Amino acid sequence: MKAEDLKRVVKEKYGSIANQSLLTTQTGCCSGTSCCGELEFSMIGDEYQNVSGYNQEADLGLGCGLPTEFAGIEKGNRVLDLGSGAGNDCFVARSLVGEEGTVTGIDFTEAMIQKARQNLAKTGFKNIDFILGDIENMPLEANTFDVVISNCVLNLVPDKFKAFSEIYRVLKPGGHFCISDVVITGTLPDKLKEAAELYAGCVAGALPFDDYLTIIRQQGFSQPEVKKQKKIEIPEDVLLKYLSKEELEDYQSGNHGIFSITLNASK
Repeated sequence: MKAEDLKRVVKEKYGSIANQSLLTTQTGCCSGTSCCGELEFSMIGDEYQNVSGYNQEADLGLGCGLPTEFAGIEKGNRVLDLGSGAGNDCFVARSLVGEEGTVTGIDFTEAMIQKARQNLAKTGFKNIDFILGDIENMPLEANTFDVVISNCVLNLVPDKFKAFSEIYRVLKPGGHFCISDVVITGTLPDKLKEAAELYAGCVAGALPFDDYLTIIRQQGFSQPEVKKQKKIEIPEDVLLKYLSKEELEDYQSGNHGIFSITLNASK
C-alpha cells in the first residue's frame, strides 16, 4: 500500500471511530465496531480503570499497551503523546506531571482532535492541549519535551524513519520516549499485509521487531529497552478469511508471530 493510501485509510477509519457514539465498552484495538472493521478479534489493550487520571470518555479502546506505566514521567515534565486520539493517555500523563507540567497531544485526524478537545473542556484542565499535525512532520519546536509517549500508533505511520527522527528532534537532550506498539517476528503472509482493514487495525502495518530496533538506533537513540511484550493470538476463523487452510498451517507452524511491545529509549 502506498504511503498516501495508507494515510487516507487510517484517517478515514479513525475519523469514523471518533464520530461514533456507540463505543461504550472497549476490549482493545479491534473491539466490535472499532478500527478493524470485519475483524472482530480483540487486541490486548491494557486495563486502564484503576490508573490515575483515567478518563473513560476518552478511551476508545484503540491501544495495545499502557506506555505511561513505564514512561518515568515526573512532576513538571513536558509530555507529548503521538496519535493522541480522544486523549486517553494525555489525561493519564497529566495526573503524573501535575499542575506544574504540561501535556500535548498530536493527531492528524480532525475528528479525533475535536473529540479530545470536547473531553478536555469537561475537565477544566489548563495544562493539556491537542493539536492537529502529522507525526512525520510535527509542527513543534525542537528540544521541547522531556518525554514522548505513544500507544499503538507508530505502526500505522508509513515512514517510520521520519517518525522516529521527529521524535528525536522534539525531545530535549536527555529526554526519552516510551511507546506501546505492534511488531512481528517471522514473515507475515502477503494476503494479510494487503488487507486494508488490517492496516487500520494495528497489525499488518507492523515492522519486524529487529527492523524496528534498527530504526530507533539509526535515529540516534540509545539504550532501547523492552519493558513489556505479549503475543497477539489471531483466531483461526479470522485468519481463514485471508488464508487457505494450507497457508494457515504454514503460518501456524512457522516462526511467525505478532506482538504488542512497550519499549523506551533515550536521546
